[in-house]
This record gives sequence, structure tokens and C-alpha cells, in this order.
Amino acid sequence: MASYTSELTQLGTATEAAASPEQAVLERVPNPHADTDYVTRFTIPEFTSICPVTGQPDFAHLVIDFVADKWLVESKSLKLYLTSFRNHGAFHEDCTVGIGRRLVELMEPRFLRIGGYWYPRGGIPIDVFWQHGELPKNVWLPDQGVPTYRGRG
Repeated sequence: MASYTSELTQLGTATEAAASPEQAVLERVPNPHADTDYVTRFTIPEFTSICPVTGQPDFAHLVIDFVADKWLVESKSLKLYLTSFRNHGAFHEDCTVGIGRRLVELMEPRFLRIGGYWYPRGGIPIDVFWQHGELPKNVWLPDQGVPTYRGRG
């Protein structure tokens, strides 16, 4: 790890979240097992953004699965990037697909999928799914484990 920490600007330092996702700095680190296909999962159960029409908060449970190639996303930079959405106005589809695309641009993974399980807006829950690439053969990819929204019934 010491060989690349000097390239990282946020890890190990007090860093505030960016004002917007466009300003957020996502950083990557070398994959120590680039010769092996395996799945990494990030679960974000308390993701928030703002409705671009009403200005009201939107809440989601995000699950990001990927099979890395040469790069991994540095997790602190990912947390700060996701936090930058708290004051960002965008529809559910834009947030979910935009996060997936930004991670693909950064890491150039063999495979990435993101599931955005959004809580109801206007009485309708909206779930958004996006995938890049094909899952390599012989890689176990578990179900994302987030049930369909049922309300209180």
C-alpha cells in the first residue's frame, strides 16, 4: 500500500464532501489480485439525494457489485462521492446510472452492476438497475438481497 498512498489525496486526511457529484474526486488503487475474477460489493443503505422538482429528499438503498480488472475504487473517496449527492437534484435514474458510469470510467472493471432501490416518491417506489459488461464465467454473484418494496402490508 505504501507504494501508491502518495497518489491518494483523501485517504488518511480530514476531507469534506464535495458540493456536487461533478466536483467530487473519485480515486483508484491497484487491484492486488488483477489475475483473479472475484466480486466486490458495496452496500449503501442510506443514500440520499434531492428531488429536482420539489427539492424534497429522496432515499435509496444502493448495491454496487463489480469484478475489477487493474483498478479498485478507494472506499473513502467513494463514500465522499456518494455523500455529495445529498444536496444534488436529480431523478432516481440519473443518480443510479450516473454513479455506475462514473465508476466504470474510473476503474474500467470487467463487470459492474448497480441496483438502486428507491423509497416511494408520490406513492410509487422506483427501482433502477444498470449493468456494464458481462459477468465472467465461474464467478459467483449473489442476489442483491433487497426485497421489493411492500410498505406496511
